[in-house]
Amino acid sequence: MPLRSVLLTAAMVAIATPALAQQSPVKVASAQAGIASVAADAIPIPVLKPEVKVSGAVVRIGDMIDNAGSAARIAIYRAPDLGTTGVLPTAQVLNVLRAHQVIGVDTRNIRQVSVTRLARTVGSDDIELQVAVALEHRNGLGDAKDLSLTFDTDVHTIQLDAANNGAIIPVATHYDPRNNRFDVTLEVGNDSGREPVRLRFTGTAVATIEAPVLIRDIDRGAIIKSSDVEMQRRPRAEVGNGVAARDAVIGMQARHQMRAGQALHAIDLAKQDLVQRDQPVTLIYKAAGIYLTVRGKAVDNGTDGDVVNAVNLQSKRTVTGVVVGRGQIEISPVMPRQVASAVPAAPADTADTHDVHVSPKAE
Repeated sequence: MPLRSVLLTAAMVAIATPALAQQSPVKVASAQAGIASVAADAIPIPVLKPEVKVSGAVVRIGDMIDNAGSAARIAIYRAPDLGTTGVLPTAQVLNVLRAHQVIGVDTRNIRQVSVTRLARTVGSDDIELQVAVALEHRNGLGDAKDLSLTFDTDVHTIQLDAANNGAIIPVATHYDPRNNRFDVTLEVGNDSGREPVRLRFTGTAVATIEAPVLIRDIDRGAIIKSSDVEMQRRPRAEVGNGVAARDAVIGMQARHQMRAGQALHAIDLAKQDLVQRDQPVTLIYKAAGIYLTVRGKAVDNGTDGDVVNAVNLQSKRTVTGVVVGRGQIEISPVMPRQVASAVPAAPADTADTHDVHVSPKAE
């Protein structure tokens, strides 16, 4: 023990003192310095540490001071909780050390000692990610990033012993698509040869899809604006197929009335109407180099390429055409028809037989 070493050195000094008294002062001083030097080399002074970090459940003398000698393995405190730090007054530490015959500690004027228990922190996000990876593509669930997990108990950050430095891997995974229930066990390995830590989690997992969702009610025929929509993750089973992309819905027209919170599908939307019912339109007639425009009134709504009806305001007749622009309907000309002559054919030497062509007439 260090105490015995100190006592032995003191005895050596006491024995040597009478003999040195008969020597000259110079020789005495030199001899005393030599004894002190040998003692210093043989017995390093224990030095208190201002900060202590431990990975186990107890704090030992060797953790608290340098040069603890054979007393280093003696446990004197219970370590703080995993990942936390405690503070000990220096006077209290010295009293505990004296009880184990460790004296003469150099405190370097330290007033308190902080003791930190090292730990491996596993965050809740890490846990959710590892569970999602374990469930990925099981029974049609899809990618891990598209899974929405609900745990039976709240998932918090977990502190593990610092020795558990291995990878986090799933060792048991079960998923029931009938009720979306999962049961996943994760294992955290270590380099110390001890049993790995196992963490079990249960809950529900649902495959989701990102969809544009209305944030306000929309009337039939209304134009979808950017401020009307936000992207949300919705259960894939709830949304179904044909979900529109955000860029594909902005500027489109609602085919029917829709409520806030409804995910938008391609079937819900149409291009903006370029022609609206009962609104003035321009009727365009094209045929054989002729370009004729007439004022009209739309009977139907229609977007680019739609076939709609309109009234020719000049002839008061209803015509059918194709929407080619805003307020513009192109009327297809009547195709030429061949009509057989009702007059008997003339003799070959007096007349030729010809088809009678009826020219199209503007409506």
